[in-house]
Order: sequence, then structure tokens, then C-alpha cells
Amino acid sequence: MTGQDTRRRGRNRPAAVGVLAGVVRWVGLVAAAVLVAHVVLVMADLSRANMITAEVRLLSGVLALPFKNLFTLEDVKLAVLINYGIATACWLAVSSVVARVIRRWGTARPTSR
Repeated sequence: MTGQDTRRRGRNRPAAVGVLAGVVRWVGLVAAAVLVAHVVLVMADLSRANMITAEVRLLSGVLALPFKNLFTLEDVKLAVLINYGIATACWLAVSSVVARVIRRWGTARPTSR
């Protein structure tokens, strides 16, 4: 590989890393949006038989990870608000940190060998 090829590949790295970091961030935002939508649907007492409500509930159950049943309270709405709220905050925080780490990795100077 020539020096020119190495320089050309090095210029594309920050762009690819930026795209990857953006995708990670968007995945976190979409997951958080689904979790918030579930909380809103539960608070509004919308019918569980509705197809959209059922799909959001199913998807949010997967995205809530271990937080789904973290707190078991008598008030189901409050339990959903707390548990899914914590899951939402975690998705936002983790995706933000991972995106930041990816961007830093992308701007790090490659070591010469």
C-alpha cells in the first residue's frame, strides 16, 4: 500500500466514524421514544386491543430490558412510569456515552508503525 492510499483511507475514517456515532445516537433516541410512547399510552388508558398500542407495548417490553419489573407497586401506572422512565434514561445515557466514545476513537491520531 502506498502512502497516498494510507492518507486517503485516513480521511474517510472520521466520516465513517461520525456516521456510526450518529446511528448509535439515533438508535438510543428511537428506543427512548418508544418507551415514552408506551408510558403515555398506559397513562391515557388506551385499549390494549388496539394494534398500535399492542405493538408499542410489545416493543417497549423488549427495550425496557431488566428495568421492566424493577419496582413492583400497587399502582400499575406509577410502576410503568418509574420502570420505563428509568429504562428511557438509560437508553439515552448509554447511547450518548457510546456515541461520544466512538467519536473520540475516530478523532484519535493513528499510530505509525
